[in-house]
Amino acid sequence: MTLRPVLVNIKALDDSAVGRFWAQALGWSATGEGSGATAVKPVGFDWLDPVGVCVDVVAVPEPKTATKNRVHVDLATTSAAHQAELVARLEALGATPAHVGQGDVPWTVMADPEGNEFCVLEPREMYRGIGPIARVVVDCADPRAMARFWDEAMDWTLHGVSDHHAVWRSAKGVGPYLEFLRSPDVKTVPDRVHLDLVPDAGDDKAAEVARLRALGAADLDVGQGDVPWTCLTDPEGHEFCVLARS
Repeated sequence: MTLRPVLVNIKALDDSAVGRFWAQALGWSATGEGSGATAVKPVGFDWLDPVGVCVDVVAVPEPKTATKNRVHVDLATTSAAHQAELVARLEALGATPAHVGQGDVPWTVMADPEGNEFCVLEPREMYRGIGPIARVVVDCADPRAMARFWDEAMDWTLHGVSDHHAVWRSAKGVGPYLEFLRSPDVKTVPDRVHLDLVPDAGDDKAAEVARLRALGAADLDVGQGDVPWTCLTDPEGHEFCVLARS
């Protein structure tokens, strides 16, 4: 039984506008605009057999609060010139500088048109050739505890765990990394960004959800009603969903 991350789910007042921003930022395509959900994905991406993740922007009635999201993406660059060019291009698309207490760091912290934070990283060899998204970062209190839960929850390969962070990547060695990063911040509001996971072909979604509950996941009611996906939280309260394959 396995689950794989497939979507970075971003909530927005205007899913079409935010979806277009992310499509242009990543060099991917946007589909479903005006339907309440805009899918942003590279050519050929198969969400039923994912080796990386794509982006899904979902319309909600509530605006983002001033609280920093506990989940964000970091974008990869190949040189200092590429980093500067990408930052300038993102600003032209509607991104703005963001201040989250980062101080003097080599990466650039920005926010999309509705305030969802993300980073443009300085060139790092480990992210060379990885694609536009270097990693998905989740703030957490205890990376080792998160490693114990998430390593059992999904089939990605654990590349390292310490008191500072826990890092995974697809078992196929492609696509972005997933990193749970120690943070002193306390979760106070539902996040605007979360991960969606999908079972492998032949795996039973209900059995996978039951397995996650046994690992320490809890059911989450966000008013979703009768939907084909299941909303859960991990042991630290990070929201995520398990999608149905059909």
